[in-house]
Amino acid sequence: MVKIREVIVVEGRYDKNTLSQIVDATILETGGFQIMKDKAQLALLRKAAQTRGLIVFTDSDGAGFVIRNYLKGAIDPSLVKHAYIPDVPGKEKRKAAPGKEGKLGVEGMSPDVILEALRRAGATVEGEDARQCHSITKQDLVGLGLSGGAGSSSKRLALLRKLDLPEHMSANAMLQALNLLYTLEEVQQFANNL
Repeated sequence: MVKIREVIVVEGRYDKNTLSQIVDATILETGGFQIMKDKAQLALLRKAAQTRGLIVFTDSDGAGFVIRNYLKGAIDPSLVKHAYIPDVPGKEKRKAAPGKEGKLGVEGMSPDVILEALRRAGATVEGEDARQCHSITKQDLVGLGLSGGAGSSSKRLALLRKLDLPEHMSANAMLQALNLLYTLEEVQQFANNL
């Protein structure tokens, strides 16, 4: 079992159950959209972020990104890391039908995918060196046609798909993920081959 220093926040109990079988970490739930009404739970997440750091690990569907974006605005961003799972079509074993967008959530991911997502987010794993962030800037994204120009949205979506990242990522979220995963040279090569 991999020991992680930061507190991990997930949407619900099934996500928490899946993660607790893979990592030794404090795992808190948002209760889905309930977090937007639960001031006590939000205060707990803020305190956890201040004391140990926080990793937001929501599903890659629209609902997951609504919760993620709410937390981005409610908690000091310098204390929060974001773990992203890839868009994988399917349904969880416990469900009779797939979700609205037909994608697997955190609970449906394999242990390898979950661990890789946490490492990519920059989780502090006991016994491993922390990953160094690269210096890709917003201006680099503009220069590559991935932000702020005609057709940048579709080019960004194509890059997200190519890199197996969630398609709901904003330009800022994509920038954060790219800095965790790739060098500027690698991103230039990917963007030039779209």
